[in-house]
Amino acid sequence: MSPDELSAGAAVESLGAAHRKIVAQLSRVIVGQTEVIDELLISLFSRGHCLLEGVPGLAKTLMISTLSRTLNLSFSRIQFTPDLMPADITGTDVIEENRSTGARDFRFLEGPLFSNVILADEINRTPPKTQAALLEAMQERQVSVGRVRHKLADPFFVLATQNPIEQEGTYPLPEAQQDRFMFKVFVRYPNFEEEFDVARRTTSPLTDSVEPVLTAAEILQLQRIVREVPISDHVIRYALALVRQTRVREAGVPDFVADQLSWGAGPRAVQFLVLGAKARALLQGRTHVTCEDIQALAKPVLRHRLVLSFTAESEGVAADDLIERLLAITPTREDELTRDARFQKIFAS
Repeated sequence: MSPDELSAGAAVESLGAAHRKIVAQLSRVIVGQTEVIDELLISLFSRGHCLLEGVPGLAKTLMISTLSRTLNLSFSRIQFTPDLMPADITGTDVIEENRSTGARDFRFLEGPLFSNVILADEINRTPPKTQAALLEAMQERQVSVGRVRHKLADPFFVLATQNPIEQEGTYPLPEAQQDRFMFKVFVRYPNFEEEFDVARRTTSPLTDSVEPVLTAAEILQLQRIVREVPISDHVIRYALALVRQTRVREAGVPDFVADQLSWGAGPRAVQFLVLGAKARALLQGRTHVTCEDIQALAKPVLRHRLVLSFTAESEGVAADDLIERLLAITPTREDELTRDARFQKIFAS
């Protein structure tokens, strides 16, 4: 076996082992939600952020805090409220007096953003000014206080939650900030057996503890491994075909897209599709990316990047419905994709 094959096999084994250990620890506390956990881990290993949407009581907060404990990372929970100010999350300068000399100087007190895992609970309840401070941290991995920029810890992972039911007193996330989230994950109700297990576990005196299985340095190494996974030009072209079909004013766009979308996804969607597909391939035990990996992540990557038209909203069409239709009409075979007249227009534009 060649050195390249040895390194590829080691990469698959290291990420697969990490995945199995984390899932085993999470299963001690979290019942079900397998798909949500997998998407969280794909986002983590891809160096991305996640937006979780679900009704109250589905263990979103517990899932995130437990994940941080299994990763042996520092964790901060920020409860977003209408009176929360940027300095409350970034930190602030305070005047400190030297008792021996009497001299006074400014000292920076770090806010809760200076942790590895950030739980932004009910992010849509805080005003745009505070959301903008979080946006800088997510994109630049730093915060600006006055004229000084302070670097954040690495790895840095923001997991934000929002409640889809209550809309009174909320501030919808700007499209620019939603675009910074790699995935928008829907946390759904458990099935009967899972809810039965939840009721039995949470009403008994027994408590399950979790143990850390990965350090920050190991996570950074796994993030580097993900980026080294090879991907064929065809799979990248397939990801581009999906994303570019959402841009309503471009050539080759399907009629139903032009009718039901106001705006489509930007280049960041393609980047996250490719990175997420690489991480998913490794978690599946493969060192190559397939179109199936792109298909599996199309909904969490695209659903929050599509702006529905009034027609779609009035007809009750959801973003996931449009994504399913796009997946159905986009060929996965290379010859079919490149020879199709409509996709030739999309690739030429």
